[in-house]
Amino acid sequence: MTEPGAHSNLIELSGLHGAALEAAFARKFETAIETVTVGTAPYARDFSLFKPANADHLISEADYVMDERLPYWADLWPSARVLAGALLEMRGAGRSLLEMGCGLGLDTLAAMAAGFAVTATDYYEDAIHIARLNASRNLGQEPRVRMVNWRAWPDSIGTFDVVMAADVLYEKEYATLVGDCLARALAPHGEAIIADPGRLALPAFLDHLGNIGLRVVGTSEVPYEAGQIQQRIQLLRIVRTSA
Repeated sequence: MTEPGAHSNLIELSGLHGAALEAAFARKFETAIETVTVGTAPYARDFSLFKPANADHLISEADYVMDERLPYWADLWPSARVLAGALLEMRGAGRSLLEMGCGLGLDTLAAMAAGFAVTATDYYEDAIHIARLNASRNLGQEPRVRMVNWRAWPDSIGTFDVVMAADVLYEKEYATLVGDCLARALAPHGEAIIADPGRLALPAFLDHLGNIGLRVVGTSEVPYEAGQIQQRIQLLRIVRTSA
């Protein structure tokens, strides 16, 4: 189910599925297919991702002038790959999950494959529709999707058993924004899973958790190497202080 959004493009794309949605995107920008393998045996899985061929071609001066938005959603980041692998090992049946910043939808796909009832959110219209397209391509079903601005978090979105996000702490202001959104979206006994490669807002984010009734209960570090890219991705498990 697609929630109504503020822009006409959202309304236009929300009624399209499968080949019709792929064709609509092909009219907007050059597209590509990338096969991604995530997880380790016996949970490893391949996903075929429909995506923009070049994220740089999506940069919009109007978007940047409005609120410094850049199309980071159109790239597949190492943190998303690592988080997807972790999700495949979880038991999601009977549990709800929210993704903050779904991008191409890899982590949404992994969560759905693990059995979660997923709501995928992003600040970009195209991201939420590519996420549901990729879910349909790989799993034969779509997640619930919704456009969300972290600066105006909607209470109507409700709370979730699990809230996840990958590589979202790349701006200083996101330390408090992401934390505050987590606090509002997390069910009383739920958990959040944040994947982060050491972005600049991570220390301030961790400091802020105590102010909003959240705490870290587990941290693991996963090395990631692909060509010249070498990162150590932290997976943070976060719960309510009262949990």
